Amino acid sequence: MRSVSSSDGTSDVRPVAVDLYSGAGGLSLGLEQAGFNLAAAAEFDPIHALTHRFNFPSTPVIARDLGAASLQETADEIRAAVETHEIDALVGGPPCQGFSVGGVRDETDERNNQLLRFVDLVVELQPKVFCLENVAGLLEPRFESLRKEAIRRLTIDGQFEVSGFGAPVNAADYGVPQTRRRVLVMGSRVSEVPQLGEPLSTRVTVREALEGLPSIARYGRLLKSDEVELAEDDLRRMYAARSLYARRLIGLETDPQDRSWMRAHSDTILTNSLRTVHTSKSVQRFTRTPQGGVEKISRLFRLDPDGQARTLRAGTGSDRGSHTSPRPIHPEKARVITVREAARLHGYPDWFRFHATNWHGHRQVGNSVPPPLAAAAARALLAALGIPVPARPAETLPLGDPEWLRYGRTEAQAFLAAEASS
Repeated sequence: MRSVSSSDGTSDVRPVAVDLYSGAGGLSLGLEQAGFNLAAAAEFDPIHALTHRFNFPSTPVIARDLGAASLQETADEIRAAVETHEIDALVGGPPCQGFSVGGVRDETDERNNQLLRFVDLVVELQPKVFCLENVAGLLEPRFESLRKEAIRRLTIDGQFEVSGFGAPVNAADYGVPQTRRRVLVMGSRVSEVPQLGEPLSTRVTVREALEGLPSIARYGRLLKSDEVELAEDDLRRMYAARSLYARRLIGLETDPQDRSWMRAHSDTILTNSLRTVHTSKSVQRFTRTPQGGVEKISRLFRLDPDGQARTLRAGTGSDRGSHTSPRPIHPEKARVITVREAARLHGYPDWFRFHATNWHGHRQVGNSVPPPLAAAAARALLAALGIPVPARPAETLPLGDPEWLRYGRTEAQAFLAAEASS
């Protein structure tokens, strides 16, 4: 536990969490919103690790492969990053491509081994509670032996009570305007098994999610840059947004359940909105595609403003051919969506930034756990710990250097290595 000054001037105790395989930080943000103090994160991809560092300036990032060293060495490195504090919650979304319905679903994919490495780290580090997130494909019969071994290690070796291997959950039932089925395995060694709250009675729509965002076609700067200062009329429209979902992501309304640190940022600057240039033929085809339909040549789905998006996918990293993920077509415009629009469909607040390129930015969004779903899981972990819900901290955190979000892999790797050795 860590003591933090709260917004009412009192000192509040926040449980300590660590996020493994953190990516850009979807699970991390959900933990913070629920009331945890994120003491450390670990992410092998330097682009993702530096993006996490940008958005969570107080959290050290272990930027290396968690399966490369021995279990004991890896666990010791995590303990050192957390310093002297006991780990209350350990969470992670290990690589899922071998299980993914969007991929080949290969039981021999070496990335599947990272799931058992996460399990072994849970057993070794002995947090009070844990959460493992993965794709629904993990529950297929072909992965039964892997599931059984994970359960054996968690329950027998780790002495955890475990749930979540029975059925996936849909992020759309927890405030995310996107149909996204995921497995959430949660466990505890200090109480009964954490239980996810009941699904919400209504679902957020695409229209509600995208409200307040401007037409990017008017900004020529966005052909070369991912950010631009908004015109006065676009600012007025943004401030006049009526959707509660959008107003909370903009920062105009406060979610009463949000216990995260506020971030210092300018709401007059639109970020992660680099324009994609389409051919005239593509524009014509996109225009003819009905809302909720699929464009016949590209096979891209056009968003239905009154429904939810399909699962946003990540594409592949440089080690797997650097394939771009299929991006949905905007419901009103004849173009694919921007990274910022994808982030709205995932539940990220507008202050949260991703890499400046479309490839990396969309990959970061598609790979991440939607923060509203992550926060729902984190609240279940908090309840299992049996401590009072902390108040929202009084401190406002600065974000990192925007130049970090333009670094290539080599630059990001060098920066993180220099920071780790300093």
